[in-house]
Amino acid sequence: MLEGSILQQLEAAHRHSTRPIRLGVYYKNTLVSLCHALEDHILTDNSKPLVIAAFQQGKWYLQEAERYADIAKCSREIVIMAAADAGFVEHSTSQLPNVDLVALDTADPVAQEWHLIILAPDYTAMVLCQELSEADYGVGGLPDTDLERKFYGLWTFEPELVKETVELAIAHIQKYNPELAKKLFAHQESIQSGLAAPKNLGTVVSRVVDYLQTGQENLAIPAALRQQALDRNLVSNEIQAFLRMAQLMDVADVNNPMAAAEVVALSETMGQLLELPAWQIKRLRLAGLLHRIDPLQKAESVLTPGTSTRYQEEHAPSCPLTCPLVPGAQVLRTMPRLRAVAQIITHQTEWWDGTGEPAGLAGDEIPLESRIVALVADFQWRVNNIKSANKTREEIFTQALDECRQQQSTRFDPKLVDALALLVMGLQQGLDLPLMSPKVSSGMWLLDSRWDSHSKSSEEIGSYLK
Repeated sequence: MLEGSILQQLEAAHRHSTRPIRLGVYYKNTLVSLCHALEDHILTDNSKPLVIAAFQQGKWYLQEAERYADIAKCSREIVIMAAADAGFVEHSTSQLPNVDLVALDTADPVAQEWHLIILAPDYTAMVLCQELSEADYGVGGLPDTDLERKFYGLWTFEPELVKETVELAIAHIQKYNPELAKKLFAHQESIQSGLAAPKNLGTVVSRVVDYLQTGQENLAIPAALRQQALDRNLVSNEIQAFLRMAQLMDVADVNNPMAAAEVVALSETMGQLLELPAWQIKRLRLAGLLHRIDPLQKAESVLTPGTSTRYQEEHAPSCPLTCPLVPGAQVLRTMPRLRAVAQIITHQTEWWDGTGEPAGLAGDEIPLESRIVALVADFQWRVNNIKSANKTREEIFTQALDECRQQQSTRFDPKLVDALALLVMGLQQGLDLPLMSPKVSSGMWLLDSRWDSHSKSSEEIGSYLK
């Protein structure tokens, strides 16, 4: 990374922290899709964000100048940093009252970065990257086509990380224009004082996925291997969009911030007790990570729904279904690799006696994975609530299990409750469930079963789950 760049400063600030920044490599076509999705969300939203962008060269700004004129109408303030090499000061967009240009010195490392930072009252988002150097490309050398250019960095919706990056960007701008920096700090303080939990994140995520898919369809590169690499980069980022939102849901829940990781651990162990095949356990992991995507469940998708809810998959869901569409699950269904997971999440609210939603399924009509996730998620929630009552580990698990048993044969599959009892017995006797978090910067673990080699034991994150 370039010393003194915004990306380098952010990475260095977190290098030895409990939450180091995970960086990934992205093709240009992926970044274009990401940025266009985030920019177009500004055009359809009424949040009036502060937008800070950085372009490697002025010529890239000129390609987007008219577009940024429209974005300015929907923004509180836009600041564009770029090397002064294209004379874009004369463009009409630069004359708008809420658009400020910062001409970077050619030696400034930020002139080699590609940023889009959005700070709005009800959501935050950013893309923060810099292009690989010629040496970084290795023996293959520089790419032959523009779309194959690679960038090192990250993108995220995480509020604290975005706010920290905004501060770094404004501090950098201050070196060039102290008065502008002062105005930006005022905007930042005004927005942050009213910053709430993300309200429309589901719409942002669905738009990101849609644009990534569109970017994939529009590629026209003849070399098959190159095409495959570009495709995988796009698919990886589609999946990351969902994972990032799921992580934000956990972070926002201060009373139960480890829900997803713990539900994954419990689901996987239940799957092993039931001797499920590896592909089904893998699907349980994904469903566990995504089981709380409430914003997507409530948001109107920007995607075009399919004409049928039936689909075929290499490993079919445990029960093929036609059911009422849940908007958030429909967003997941647009990705073939997540269709089965969408079905699991959709039907986790079904009840064993047939009184649940959305399809009123009963008994074995409910997908097995949906039944497992529903039970272990409820158990995890109860354990998390009881653990603050100053009880022993054995008492906590016993009470949570007893409360689940009260809904046996009504809400929950009685056979699964019996399996949960075996799992609880193991936990009470010291069974340790490792909690694994995905490397969000490398989302292909979803497809290849590559998991973070670092796993924290339950004792590290909460003595109640052992």
